[in-house]
Amino acid sequence: MAKPSSFLLSPASCLLSPGSDREHLVIVYGVNPVLEALRAGRVRGIRFGPASSARAAEVRRLAAAAGTPVTSVRTEVLDRASGGAVHQGVVAEVTQPASMTLAELIEGASAPALLLVLDGIEDPQNLGAILRVAEAAAVDGVVRQTRRAAPLARVAKSSAGALAHVRLASVVNIARAVSELKAAGIWTVGLEAGGDDLYGDHDLALPTALVLGNEGRGLRRLVRERCDRVVSIPMLGHVNSLNVAVAAGVVLFEAVRQRRIAAEDGAS
Repeated sequence: MAKPSSFLLSPASCLLSPGSDREHLVIVYGVNPVLEALRAGRVRGIRFGPASSARAAEVRRLAAAAGTPVTSVRTEVLDRASGGAVHQGVVAEVTQPASMTLAELIEGASAPALLLVLDGIEDPQNLGAILRVAEAAAVDGVVRQTRRAAPLARVAKSSAGALAHVRLASVVNIARAVSELKAAGIWTVGLEAGGDDLYGDHDLALPTALVLGNEGRGLRRLVRERCDRVVSIPMLGHVNSLNVAVAAGVVLFEAVRQRRIAAEDGAS
């Protein structure tokens, strides 16, 4: 277990985990993120505050069952560790696998692959919500850009623990990543308002990488041009756009629906 002083790290900090060049030690706070990290077997140690919530009792039970070291500390220690964010009286040291390469992500994908590519999505709240949707849809992995990447501790909180279960690949250039996905036989489908087709008209049962742009500017020009197809979600009300995580959920679960039908047809 890491020294207790490491709990005073900024939540944006990452340390190389001792004995491994494939994992980083991050600070995760909040009941749900810590619970999911425990279930994934990634918690190195947990600190509880004096006023831990009733739900934190479940964290204690799982930690005891897993033999995870726990310690009680003053609330101000947890406040410093979480950077002043709401921690619900629970802060943990968690081993987070280092981001894999795009080639590793493709190689480990199921058949047909279902991947998510994030073009310029840097806000931890949006990224966390997207990871939550991606995990629920059993996406094979998420590709994000290395530059200006959101701190994993904040992403873990906003993802409600989904970060512990999602495979991440970090790349320098998203447009180049789109080209590499195409070369690997994966259809790249961009999503933005004014797309050429409606999302439901595309065969999402094929190996697919859904490419999402920044909420403000959408897909960058070069990324859009390299996508095999750009689709949109029809907006029938007065609001002309959706939150990027909601939009991701709409299309990903359409892919889940189409794949279930294809599997049933193939079995009959």
